[in-house]
Amino acid sequence: MSHVMKRNLSMLAIAIACVAGGMVLTADLGWTQRSSAQTIQTAGGPVNAVTIPSFADVAERVMPSVVSITSTEVVKEDAQQPHGGQGVDPFDFFFPDPHKRRAPKGDDDDEHQQKSGGSGFIISPDGYILTNNHVIEGATRVEVHYGNSDNGSDRRVPAKIIGRDPATDIALLKIDVKEQLPAVRLGDSDRIRIGDWAIAIGNPLQFENTLTVGVISGRGRALGINRTTQSFENFIQTDAAINFGNSGGPLLNINGEVVGINTAIRAYAQNIGFATPINIAKRIYPQLKERGKVSRGYLGINITDVDSKKKDGLGLSEMKGAFVEFVVPGGPAEKGGIQPEDVIVQVDNKDVRKTRDLIDYVSDQPPGSSVRITLIRNGQRKNVTARTEERPATIGQAEEATPTEPKAPVRNKLGISVQEITPAVRQAYGIDDSVRGVAITDVKEVSPAGDAGLTEGDVITQANGQRVTGLDQFRGLVDSLKSGQYLRLYISRSTRGADRPASFFAYVQVP
Repeated sequence: MSHVMKRNLSMLAIAIACVAGGMVLTADLGWTQRSSAQTIQTAGGPVNAVTIPSFADVAERVMPSVVSITSTEVVKEDAQQPHGGQGVDPFDFFFPDPHKRRAPKGDDDDEHQQKSGGSGFIISPDGYILTNNHVIEGATRVEVHYGNSDNGSDRRVPAKIIGRDPATDIALLKIDVKEQLPAVRLGDSDRIRIGDWAIAIGNPLQFENTLTVGVISGRGRALGINRTTQSFENFIQTDAAINFGNSGGPLLNINGEVVGINTAIRAYAQNIGFATPINIAKRIYPQLKERGKVSRGYLGINITDVDSKKKDGLGLSEMKGAFVEFVVPGGPAEKGGIQPEDVIVQVDNKDVRKTRDLIDYVSDQPPGSSVRITLIRNGQRKNVTARTEERPATIGQAEEATPTEPKAPVRNKLGISVQEITPAVRQAYGIDDSVRGVAITDVKEVSPAGDAGLTEGDVITQANGQRVTGLDQFRGLVDSLKSGQYLRLYISRSTRGADRPASFFAYVQVP
């Protein structure tokens, strides 16, 4: 063998040995990149970054429990437009359904079938299903599609509406089948955090068993969908893609437990979806199953959160509590001694930091329950007791009044023009005969009054705790205030279609 050939073979052997040895060394010493948790150095110190998991196991376990729901409603031609032909259903704005079939034009007495769809999920092996109320509202027939078409196990069966709760937009269905059905696990929506994984499963755009992934991007969101739901809106916000047809389907955590019921989207946003927390459904489920509806405790007050203006205007030490805007005459709160401008800070010795705390607690009490309320009035703490009544049904959104009275030409320093309430003013703004005070006839958009949300047609009935008896008296109150002080105004606002005017406090800072 030539010297050159021997040298080449030696070099080849050395190369092979180095490669083999290198692989052994890196395997033994961990020189290869691992796919498990790694440490990343940040400005705040080292942070463990965890490998992104696969969601296939969650999908495999939960998808058999997610169902498709089709509801059929028989409607007349003149009932095609919600709310008497004016406007649209509020849910159509937040969760419009392009597949909802509209009836063709025809005679006024023609009846048509209108179909719409959504999602739901099985919560017990004997066939109970949770979904949204607006998925099945008004339906004369409901059908559930469940199972797997790939293995021939899919079925379409009629469903019975067991209970509905429009206030939380939750409905309970039941299907009667012989076999035991796969049920989801319900999680704890109070424990979710912004940034947690969020998994949505449903039937968007009629594509059944679709899974999307994102994170929890917000909590405690209120959308103001309509007057029926607004007191109880406490949505989870997520960027997991939710589309038309996802409504009623589950929002899951990383463990595959249901933490929310997908309910709404912003029609013109990008991946901003909302889900009703599952803990709300768990609280009302027994009543839906046993009674078909939910009875809630009711005090008869309108409340808002204490903001910085109310804190400063009332001389409160901290920005917490439920501020009483209005007390329903003859209601439980009035009977118990609660007054407008009270700040409720405790109920049955439980702290009330936000209006949500009071609403949730009182609503969970059966009608007829006595609740002990601690409030602040004129800087003093006071205890009262009120007996709850059953919460009445809430009517739909009323329209704003459209005044025709000419505007007053002179504004005061708050940015409003006010006028005595004459018969013509009452007629122009739809002011109830029982309301006394001065009427706002013009509001400058960029002004303290505009910032406080005042509008034409509002009636100022009280100012800084004094009843407003006329124009000169009110102007005197305003002129006596110094720059930076707050004027507490009690406002009566009339709306067409409402059974009574709405009343609330506005805090206007003097410039």
